Amino acid sequence: MSRMDYPLHGQVALVTGAARRVGAAIVRELHAAGAAVMIHCHHSRAAAALLASELNQHRAGSAEVIGADLLQSDELPNLVSATLEVFGGLDILVNNASTFYPTPLGGITGKEWDDLIGSNLKAPLFLAQAAAPALRESRGLLLNIADIHGLRPLGGHPVYSVAKAGLIMLTRSLARELAPEVRVNAIAPGPVLWPEASMEPERQQRILEHTLLKRAGSPTDIARTVRFFAVDAPYVTGQILAVDGGRSVSA
Repeated sequence: MSRMDYPLHGQVALVTGAARRVGAAIVRELHAAGAAVMIHCHHSRAAAALLASELNQHRAGSAEVIGADLLQSDELPNLVSATLEVFGGLDILVNNASTFYPTPLGGITGKEWDDLIGSNLKAPLFLAQAAAPALRESRGLLLNIADIHGLRPLGGHPVYSVAKAGLIMLTRSLARELAPEVRVNAIAPGPVLWPEASMEPERQQRILEHTLLKRAGSPTDIARTVRFFAVDAPYVTGQILAVDGGRSVSA
């Protein structure tokens, strides 16, 4: 096994919300680079099991599934302890799990606030706290999947935008708190995958017109950026990298 072909050989990654969509693409990319992967899921247990089976056919014992409700903070240390028990270490934590839906002002409920802040900000903080000792020991990497709307608010989504803005500040704060042992960065995707709730084609086209590249990205674009931070950016920490086709700098 060539170190060049498998630069993450011997490393272990824990990815939240990893059964489908962007999370699954991240898992596949890290696994292809040689890492063992702990696939977190909540409701998508069957999809997570299929993904683990696929990866284990390539390398036996290289993928495992763990289920947890990230809104239950007392469950979060179990994700770390289970990863350490199965794989013997933790080198990369990717906080990918997210909840997204509109909360128009005037009708926002406490439940919506708790849900969106909980999944997008509170869970990444408490999972990072639980993982910190292991990541310090491995001199590892913590990656948060943020959103360009943590920098530019999305109309009709004030709570989601606030949560992702908090995640961006959390990234910078944790970079200071966990230095010098742990690198902490974030990726801020633009339109790389449409929400699972239906969105009118006309609205999709309007969004794409606001990107400089005039097209959508893909989960692979995010996954390759995760690999960049894991493999090729040993002197980068505290940074937020937009992967958005230029949306964040367009008019």
